[in-house]
Amino acid sequence: MNDSKQKVSQVQRSARNRSKSPLPSHSSPGVTTFADSQPTQYNFLDNVGEWGFIAARVLLGIVLLWFGYHELVVPGLWTGYVPIISQTSHLAQILVLTHGWILTILAVSLIFGIAPRLASLLTAILMVEIIITLVATAGLSDLVLRDVGVLGLALALLGRAHNRLVLTN
Repeated sequence: MNDSKQKVSQVQRSARNRSKSPLPSHSSPGVTTFADSQPTQYNFLDNVGEWGFIAARVLLGIVLLWFGYHELVVPGLWTGYVPIISQTSHLAQILVLTHGWILTILAVSLIFGIAPRLASLLTAILMVEIIITLVATAGLSDLVLRDVGVLGLALALLGRAHNRLVLTN
């Protein structure tokens, strides 16, 4: 009789241990049911969305790199867009060169994922400055519309937390 009580208590302890197990309640160690072997469903759209923002960040960086490169290589073409200052002034060229370096630094930051939210914020601020300057000096033009699109992309990236391919958030 004592033997049967011990066996019953062993079975009860075993059942309790199985309920604490990380395995599903309908399975036992070493036995895999059909439900356990089903792979987790791959959500394609979530993955595309994540990589889409990475592509957008890198492409925005490439656009800014092109803008900055152009201002650094041919600053004389851009001095006309510096308001209030004479186009022939050395100060206008210094401002254009400084602007070109800022664009280049932001581009590198976005391409390599160095503080992408901060870079997106600074890019948005810089694009607002560019749009205001273009409208003040040349009125509405295709350049303004292009820069409004770049501003929209910077704002979209600003609102997104970056988790992949970034060095710091």
